Amino acid sequence: MVLRRQVGRATLLLFAVTAFRAAPARADFTADSNAIHAGPCSRPAAGRLVTLEIDPKPVRHMQELTFMITIAPSDGLPSNLLLDLSMPGMAMGRNQVRMTRMNAGIWEGKGLIVRCMSGRTLWRATLLSNELGNPSFTFNVRN
Repeated sequence: MVLRRQVGRATLLLFAVTAFRAAPARADFTADSNAIHAGPCSRPAAGRLVTLEIDPKPVRHMQELTFMITIAPSDGLPSNLLLDLSMPGMAMGRNQVRMTRMNAGIWEGKGLIVRCMSGRTLWRATLLSNELGNPSFTFNVRN
């Protein structure tokens, strides 16, 4: 009985030390722009201009959101793109929005930003595109 308890404690301690050492060092992540609450945000990517707009505003957790990506020039891009929603520095489940080309240079999709149990509000929207080099936008979601 005593041996089993000691082995159990040793295993738990070994697991805790291994998990602590395997965890990445926490970086201080910040939003590159919280202007997403007022209007679209743009950034250059691979010689093009990529603009993200999210409606309704302000951008909040746990409500259906419409994501609109505008890319200029848009020639040579596929009719469907993926927008990956993640939290910098935190492993979350996959949350991707399928973006469908609406007309020349505009892709649209609907999705949800979940509420993080930790209370953190920093999110990153990354447009998954080899042609564009995966441009991303980092912003805080409002409660």
